[in-house]
Amino acid sequence: MIKHSFHEPAGKMRTSGGAIPNLLLYINRQAASPVRYFWEQIIMVAAGWVPTVLGVALRSVLYKTILTMDGVAAIESGVRLRFAGNIRLGAGSYLDQAVYLHATPGGIEIGSGTFVMHGAVLHVYNFRDLPHAFIRIGRDSLIGEYNVLRGQGGITIGDRVYTAPQVQLLAVNHNFADPTRPMVEQGISAEGIVVEDDVWIGAGAIITDGVRIGRGAVIAAGAVVAADVPPYTVVGGVPARVLKSIAL
Repeated sequence: MIKHSFHEPAGKMRTSGGAIPNLLLYINRQAASPVRYFWEQIIMVAAGWVPTVLGVALRSVLYKTILTMDGVAAIESGVRLRFAGNIRLGAGSYLDQAVYLHATPGGIEIGSGTFVMHGAVLHVYNFRDLPHAFIRIGRDSLIGEYNVLRGQGGITIGDRVYTAPQVQLLAVNHNFADPTRPMVEQGISAEGIVVEDDVWIGAGAIITDGVRIGRGAVIAAGAVVAADVPPYTVVGGVPARVLKSIAL
């Protein structure tokens, strides 16, 4: 578990004391330690920019020194990793260009044969000591272009799950019930999201915190899913509702 430096309140964006404490706070939120930060940065500066299949091959070797890689995974140039020691990539997984993974504290696991496409953001980033902050994706799934997964409450995605571009899974929500206090001082809630096997999520759909999507379900493009989705159903709309069942 990452500890908060300089006794700053959880979630605080900066600390008092000038440039040095804020620099150390920045490093504390990028890697497990200053030594770890500089080691990860050295590896990524050395190999992160190299294009073509040569770069993919180079990173498949060098990045094993900063993250866990089962077998060989393909990482394109320009992938941004934070808390790389908390990242696990399955054999044959793929990270496309401009993917961003921030994996503190519970980590990010990407299963064998799973692709994370261009511009996707997988963001755990928990400095509030929430107990279930992680992202876990199963085998042979695809996270589409410009998806945003915020895993403060935990996101579990099964096998053979496909998401279209610009899907959002947001396992976190702000508290705002007290009108006498600024919202940023009222904390957050984070229940988690579960997506079972063989689910298809259409372009631009939003899955909110606390939702479970059943096996074989289909989420229509643009849907806002704020309640559990039964297995083998098609849902759509704002808020999403069941449109039809898929016959077994």
